[in-house]
Amino acid sequence: MLQVGIVGLPNVGKSTLFKTLTKKQVDCSNFPFCTIEPNIGVVEVPDVRLHELSRVSKSKKTIPTAIEFVDIAGLVKGAHKGEGLGNKFLTNIREVDMIVHVVRAFEDTNVHHVEGSVNPQRDVETIETELAMADLSATEKRLDTVRGKMKSGRTKELELEESVVSRLFDTLSQGKMANTITLNEDELKIAKSLNLLTLKPILYVLNVSESPSHSASSTSFLPLSIKLESEIIEMPENEQSVFLKELGLEQSGLDRLITKCYELLNLITFFTSGEKESRAWTITRGTKAPQAAGTIHTDFEKAFIRAEVIFWKDFVELGEAGAREAGKLRVEGKEYVMQDGDTCHFRVGV
Repeated sequence: MLQVGIVGLPNVGKSTLFKTLTKKQVDCSNFPFCTIEPNIGVVEVPDVRLHELSRVSKSKKTIPTAIEFVDIAGLVKGAHKGEGLGNKFLTNIREVDMIVHVVRAFEDTNVHHVEGSVNPQRDVETIETELAMADLSATEKRLDTVRGKMKSGRTKELELEESVVSRLFDTLSQGKMANTITLNEDELKIAKSLNLLTLKPILYVLNVSESPSHSASSTSFLPLSIKLESEIIEMPENEQSVFLKELGLEQSGLDRLITKCYELLNLITFFTSGEKESRAWTITRGTKAPQAAGTIHTDFEKAFIRAEVIFWKDFVELGEAGAREAGKLRVEGKEYVMQDGDTCHFRVGV
């Protein structure tokens, strides 16, 4: 399951965001082997397409895809030297797929700021420096190991690794993020093997006082009034949609946040739909049909024969039988690259 770590300085709204998100928590019985710890919440990915497919198929169960959010202890300046909770946060955050960095932009004399004043740019730099310094020690260890191996004999592979790790070390030494370096495909594989925090995709959530307009956000930047979102989530569902329309918004800020996490990780959704259940599945953009089938069951990838594909909108408008009759069902083979919104029936061998 996709895992997102929420980081930030103390008192920026990080834990409020986590608590608000987890009010959207899914029924974990739908996700085997999923143990929920106090600082972890499994949250449904909003997708109106899934509910439309379920309605048309008269499905007994509707199972969304989900994201796991991890609330990381508040960082402070000097965390890499052991200040505050020190490097304890590293054990929680190393394995996440991406980071949501909450930055305070609201003024409130009742909520103390650890630096004494509200300054989003300074706070971003503080956290990024801490992440870079945490990565520096891991990079230094790898560099020592590679150079030790090179003394026994140089190879092209070791020289490439030394070159990449050395560049990462120099960048991180300056307090800069590893994701500021341009790397080719082979170099990126080496960099990813270090599991660096500063190489992960980051979504910056600017915690503002009032509800921002949808147009104010960009791919990696989202203004959000966490206080307002926490109030919206307490409303009955029918009132939530009315309130959002009054604000001129199609989606809640929380739903936009979850959608942006998908965008940054280059993920798409395909569906399976029938009377038993309608279900959403997450794959990386560019995934081929056999590998997509493998997300349903590992044996399906090896036994893949073909995929019968209907675009979700055609499925909803015409139903499965109607889409087949109208020629909207496509039969695709092993080289088919899955598209966002495909509704599939995979044919597999025994």
